[in-house]
Formats: sequence, structure tokens, C-alpha cells
Amino acid sequence: MISGVTSSIAQELVGYKDDLILNFSQANIESWVDIHDCAENGRLVLLSDSGGHPRFRRTVLRGLMNWAPHWSILCIAGDASEDDGNSVKVTPSARDFLFTSTAETNLVHAHLNLVLKLDVPMAIVITKLDLASKQSLQKTMISLLDTIKAAGRVPKILQPDQVQHDDLRRIPATDLSKVENLVQSISESHTFTSHVPIVLTSAVKGTGMGLVHALLSKLPLPPAPTSRDYIGTALNPEQPSCLFHIDDTFSLPSSYCALATGFEVPAEQGVVVSGHVRFRSLSVGDKVVIGPFQPEDEDSLDFRVAMEDRPSPESYGLSISHPSSSELARISMKNVVSASAIPGEWHKAQIVSIRNLRLPVLNLEAGQAGSVGVAFEPGPNAKSSAFTSSPRVRRGMVLAILPKHMFDTKLSLQAASGFTAFFQEPAICSLTIGSFVNVYVASVRAAARVLRVSRHQLTHTSISGEYDDADDMFSLGSDIESVGDAKENPGKWCSEVSLELLHSREWIEMGSKVFILEGGSQHRSGLEGFVGKVVEIVD
Repeated sequence: MISGVTSSIAQELVGYKDDLILNFSQANIESWVDIHDCAENGRLVLLSDSGGHPRFRRTVLRGLMNWAPHWSILCIAGDASEDDGNSVKVTPSARDFLFTSTAETNLVHAHLNLVLKLDVPMAIVITKLDLASKQSLQKTMISLLDTIKAAGRVPKILQPDQVQHDDLRRIPATDLSKVENLVQSISESHTFTSHVPIVLTSAVKGTGMGLVHALLSKLPLPPAPTSRDYIGTALNPEQPSCLFHIDDTFSLPSSYCALATGFEVPAEQGVVVSGHVRFRSLSVGDKVVIGPFQPEDEDSLDFRVAMEDRPSPESYGLSISHPSSSELARISMKNVVSASAIPGEWHKAQIVSIRNLRLPVLNLEAGQAGSVGVAFEPGPNAKSSAFTSSPRVRRGMVLAILPKHMFDTKLSLQAASGFTAFFQEPAICSLTIGSFVNVYVASVRAAARVLRVSRHQLTHTSISGEYDDADDMFSLGSDIESVGDAKENPGKWCSEVSLELLHSREWIEMGSKVFILEGGSQHRSGLEGFVGKVVEIVD
């Protein structure tokens, strides 16, 4: 409250039906449930607003990785170039609170480049148009357009009209028409990442706000995700029937569990997990497994304290939420044994309630975000009429439904103690063997040690530089070449990096996207990293 700066991820729901904007400005809407009701047969948009200040860059990565967003909207202040073009503008109250020694840090471009690397469909909203001078706006736009074009994408500027709109409860017909033309261009390109819409806005005058709502109501959405999206039709005997990534946890009143199960349960037994369904669907009453769980010993406690969210030091360098290489090295000295299989790694549970964006429902489908209430089943020595108290569920775990053959054979999901990832960024070769990095995979955020960095020559690639099929991803050449040779043949080389998780075993899906972040410095934003794909899992 003092600084005006927060690290929280705020979430809000907006509904659209025809040209009607369904938010709290409507007289008959007082909650998300009302928005659900009014938007029936229309569109619901969940907006997840991550902290934009460099001290809270961890929430930027959490917003982009944990929730698998359909679109990313980068908001840039139109008057950001008024001072020096690179400094981060803050309010006067925040300026006294923050350490401002890094005027060279260009967080906007770091965020923009990160979204481009992650290959997430993106739109850009220029704010504070009423405060921006023509010179500062031109400087911002030129820089943005150059970066977008260099990434191979097509910027599309949506020009707002100059009419001041006082009633923002409906989308103007002219704004809908402009966006529909853009959506048609995106559809014809057959890829959502081909175009980058850019909208200029002023919240004070209402300029461009209709275009923002038109974008949210019309942007194309990808098809529902499936279990074959990452590795094609390759057989994976440990693939669950349904997968739910856990992003946060809350307590669940015991009354919910009693109503759903018919058993008397302890008050501390219930737990609610929020996140999104990676593939398939969940239903109330489903038998699931949750994990992987870790042992509760002193070493794990020390590590968790180091990795938990804590106030960052007064620096724009790598925040304490992103431990530096030296801190990771200190932690690893207490955890010299790599993560390994442990008894009780997966706990059985039953789904007792489901909410889809706060609306009570019976099912949660692939790609949907929501919360799931679960009751843990009794252990082998517990009474059959009672459920066990809740173990400690954490962000980064998964909730899964096991296929029938795994139940019949008493197999369990296999957590990973390490993995190998494939990268096409030449700079990845700068990683040194034995160094410590932070890795992000879906909702997992973990510390890891670099075990191996190897370079390979690609046998054949498609136009985009990606492998033509799943087989190519797993048949990389075995010859290790020097960095110098790789530079002589740009675009024909890739790298493999093998990583060992320092402390915890995690569920990592084969073929999933991974982001590696090195230790930061005060001359970097903390968002510079390497994006690759997981090609091998080490159990």
C-alpha cells in the first residue's frame, strides 16, 4: 500500500455476448456467477494480471508458464520514453521506496522478447495515450515494430477513433469491424502467432478501450489440448488419463467432504487446488492421485525456505524468488544426493467439488481453469470409514487420473529427478557444466544443476527450423562439435542440455516447454533465459 507496487497476480472475469460487455459496470452483475449466467452462449475471458515491476519478475514467468494462456497482452505506458527510453517509470511514492540504480534495464523489451521466445500469441496495448507526447510515442512504436518484425511476426496497429466514449458497456460497431478484419487475417495465416495486434488506449478518455474489448471478444482460440500435443502418437505407458497442473492451494471445509463422501472427516482434511486441466476432463467423484510429495526433513525445509516467495532485496537484479547461482550452490551443498524415488510419492484422493472460475460445476474440461476440492483416501492402516488428513500440497504438483492398466498392474506415475532438453538458441552453449540454474516447466519452478551441454547437427528441418515429426526430436546426432563450428553453419545446429533437479522430484511431461534462467545481475532484467523442449526424462 505504501509503494503502490505489488507482486500479486490479480485475476478478473469479463463476459461478452454480441456487443455487450459483461462486467461490474452492468447493473445486474454483482459476482462472477452473474457473469457466467449473462454470458451463456457468449464468451468468458479470464484476465490474469501479473506484476510488471522488475522486482517481481517471477510473477511474469508464473503468468506465462503456469496457466498456459491462450494470449498474452503486454501493456506498455505510452509516456515511458519521456525520460530516457529505458528507465522504468514509477509513481512518486514508489520512487522513494525502490532502488533505482539500473536505468539501463529495459524491462519492456525483455518481456517482449520472452513472449516471442515462448511462442505465445501476443497483443500489445499502449496505455496513457493522453500523457504521451508525439515524440515519445513514436520512439516507443519504432522500437516495438522493429522487435516484432525481427521475430518474424507481422505487427497490426488498430487505430482508435478520436471520439470520447463515456458508455463502455457496449463495444462500438466500428471497433468490432476492425478486429474482425484482423481475426480474418490471423485465420488465413493458419497460426495465431503470425500477427501481433497493437492498440493505443487512454483509460482517462476511453480512447481505444472499445478495441481492447473487441479483441478480447473476437481473438481466435486454439482447439482443446490433448495428451498427444507434445509427443504426437508416441506410446507413453505412464501417461495419465487426465492431467491437472496445480498452481495454488487452499483449505476446504470438512462439510464439503462429508457431503460428497458420506464419511466423517477431520477438519484439517480438505484441500482445494487451483490450476488448469492440461488434457481430458475431471468430474466430481473421480478417483485421482496427487504428487509428487517430498520428505519433510531439515534439508528440504531449508531449501523450501530459500525458494519460497519472500520480499526481494532493494535491487533490480535477480530477486530472491530467483536464487542466484551462488545461492543455489550453497543450497546444493546440503542436498548432495539428487532427488530420488521415495515411498508415498503419490497419494490417492477423491474429487469432492469442482468450480470453473468460481461457478460450481460437475466437470472441468481440457484447457479450462478452475479449482478442485479433494479428500485424501485412508492409508493401508487407517479405518475404511475415515479419510486421512491432508498432506502438504504445493504449487508445481499435478492431479491425475490413472488409466485402467496402471490400476490393474499397480503402477504409479513416474516423477523425474532430472531431464534433458533440446534448444535452438546458440547462446545456450554459454552454460557451464556444474553451474546452477532455475528451471520452469508448466507450474514447476525448481533449481537444477547442469550436467551436460552438447551440440548436434540437424539432419533435416522444416522451414520453421523445428523438427518435422516426433521421431526427429528424439534422434539427434551424436557428434559433439565445437561452438566455432556451430557458428559457421547458423540454423543447422542445436544443443542438448541435461539437468539434475537439486532437491525435489517433479512431474515433467515429455515434450513440454522448458525455460532456463541463469543467475542475474543488476545489468539484466532477470527475464533473459533459454526456451527449449524436454526430450528425455530421468527417473
